[in-house]
Amino acid sequence: MTASASSVSGLFSSAVSASDKRQALKAGLASGTLQRWPGAFSPLVAKLIAEVGFEGVYVSGAVLSADLGLPDIGLTTLTEVASRGGSIARATDLPSLIDADTGFGEPMSAARTVATLEDAGLAGCHLEDQVNPKRCGHLDGKEVVPVGDMVKRLGAAISARRDDDFVICARTDARAIEGLDAAIDRAKAYADAGADLIFTEALRDLGEFEQFRKAVDVPLLANMTEFGKSELLTAQQLGDAGYNAVIYPVTTLRIAMGAVERGLREIHSEGTQYGLVDDMQHRSRLYELLRYADYNDFDSDLFNFTIEGARK
Repeated sequence: MTASASSVSGLFSSAVSASDKRQALKAGLASGTLQRWPGAFSPLVAKLIAEVGFEGVYVSGAVLSADLGLPDIGLTTLTEVASRGGSIARATDLPSLIDADTGFGEPMSAARTVATLEDAGLAGCHLEDQVNPKRCGHLDGKEVVPVGDMVKRLGAAISARRDDDFVICARTDARAIEGLDAAIDRAKAYADAGADLIFTEALRDLGEFEQFRKAVDVPLLANMTEFGKSELLTAQQLGDAGYNAVIYPVTTLRIAMGAVERGLREIHSEGTQYGLVDDMQHRSRLYELLRYADYNDFDSDLFNFTIEGARK
């Protein structure tokens, strides 16, 4: 007997192809409905994002760095990013957009980055116009490259993709350095260079988001990160402003790490985790999310044989 298709489908990897996910991402951006992409710091979090009902998954470079115990200053490598991003992308049927920093080097490196992320199963990536190595987009002291250099970066990335549906997003960090008008001008140049999506980093308030939308005629991505330079806007506000997508890049990590720190301190002070149990995800809920029952059915279907005449 072989395992049933229903019990096996999507157990070890998404049942939806990378190509179909990329088409879904592009369709979502053109749908007129704001696409909400919480950040996933692990494949397990990505599964929960999908189950709750979001439209996509975001993989933050800052989160990946933090999870490795490193600051977000360009210390991670393409191999690390592609490996973690691929694991997250394969965990759900949702499309995943990943942070590719500055492309990990010169334009040729950006081209290799796109090819590698395509191979890993991502639906798209964003490249930023900071100098290399970069800094977190909501820190002071950033520097941006000349517009022409970023256009070359984007051109190399676009020429390297083999699937035209792989979304290449251009992020501009110029708002905090050169001002809003310069950031808008950069966004227009990046759109003209072929970017599918523009990431408007570190805008101040709703008025700036609305001003950007009026000036730039391509899909726009908003970053709703906590403790940063941007006012935290609702999905309704961003949708009404005409934005196409929003990311919550570090939210799940901050929630998790806040809970972990409080829990560890209580265990340290109380000598037991007893008082924390009610706030924990129950074992049964974890097993449900991981589809333990389906794995068990799969295993039972494959290994239900007996050996005739075996010695007692």
